[in-house]
Amino acid sequence: MSGFNPGTALVTGASSGIGAAYADRLAKRRYNLLLVARDGERLSALAKRLKAEQGVEVEVLVADLTNRADVRVVEQRLRDDAAITMLVNNAGIGPKGKMLDDDADYLENMIELNVVAVNRLAVAAAQAFSKRGRGAIVNIASVVVFIPERFNATYSATKAFVLNLTQGIHAEVAEQGVKVQAVLPGLTRTEIFERAGGSVDNLPASMVMDVNDMVDASLAGFDKGELITIPSLPNENDLAQLTTARLALGPNLSHSKPAARYGVNVD
Repeated sequence: MSGFNPGTALVTGASSGIGAAYADRLAKRRYNLLLVARDGERLSALAKRLKAEQGVEVEVLVADLTNRADVRVVEQRLRDDAAITMLVNNAGIGPKGKMLDDDADYLENMIELNVVAVNRLAVAAAQAFSKRGRGAIVNIASVVVFIPERFNATYSATKAFVLNLTQGIHAEVAEQGVKVQAVLPGLTRTEIFERAGGSVDNLPASMVMDVNDMVDASLAGFDKGELITIPSLPNENDLAQLTTARLALGPNLSHSKPAARYGVNVD
């Protein structure tokens, strides 16, 4: 394995939580790393540890992905650096409570990070990797895409965007040598709750997954070639049935006349 070089993985939100766990696991897979986050001190500490433990090259890129200028810097690196073979699009923030009680500026910031930045980086990676004929894009979504009624409306909408984006990109790049995966974690033990003013300890322990277990399961799904990975889902047929039902709508989603059940313009 000493001569094996899968390339460089760019991981956003890498200073803690899911991003840091991905960095650790990918370093063990011999990826060199480009770690992106706002907290340069924590990134540098993680980089130093992974270099020492795994002997891989680790570069730190301090960027605030709610700032569009910073997003452009990371985007350009994806486009220009042919050594980058994987994007882990992980950076994101969660809600502080119900949408009706949340601050509109905070929700807009959430959209900047969870949607605008994710989209630009995923598109840049898809375009660059397709031209190179290899690469992988991992977008971190959430299980809330399936139960939006139970969560902050803006947050669940941002994660639905990530899932749809991933599925759409896959349809365009699957034949270009690019792997794409959407990871849909459930509740995961990370700092995202504290940053939103809550605590993971207030949640039922039986519903909260260890972050390393979550990432290990996600990488196992990646190795299996899954387009959508739900680490806590026991039966993969449940997701397959949902996909089949969704696709079955296809032939009837667009006709020249309204459905007869509406009783309008059906002559």
